[in-house]
Amino acid sequence: MNKILKRAFMPSLLAATLTGVSFIPARPASADDKILEDTAIGAGVGAVSGLIRGRSVVKGAINGAGTGAAINGANGLRGTHREREKRSIIQDAAVGAAAGAATNGITNGGRGTFGSAATGAATGVIINKIRSK
Repeated sequence: MNKILKRAFMPSLLAATLTGVSFIPARPASADDKILEDTAIGAGVGAVSGLIRGRSVVKGAINGAGTGAAINGANGLRGTHREREKRSIIQDAAVGAAAGAATNGITNGGRGTFGSAATGAATGVIINKIRSK
């Protein structure tokens, strides 16, 4: 009985899957064309923050780069080009703080999470100010 069901339903399931993949357009990635710039800005802010706080500059740059990419991705989730141009400083700071804390948990084992969240928020504000021009 199991073979009969497989022979009856598998070809139609396969055809439906291929049709869905072929005819339904995929949504483009959420990050925009400024992803490398935002990542570089984040890495720079993170490196300077690591230097000021007396921590590892490399880990600060890695955390900052992750934060910049997350801010860019969150901004890219907005639908139209006009909506992406109207950046929210609060949203960028909040996403930066969350991403800074998350990347700190990965790279630093969760030590200094508050400082990394503050650095992430600062990165969000700086990216927002640069993009608002």
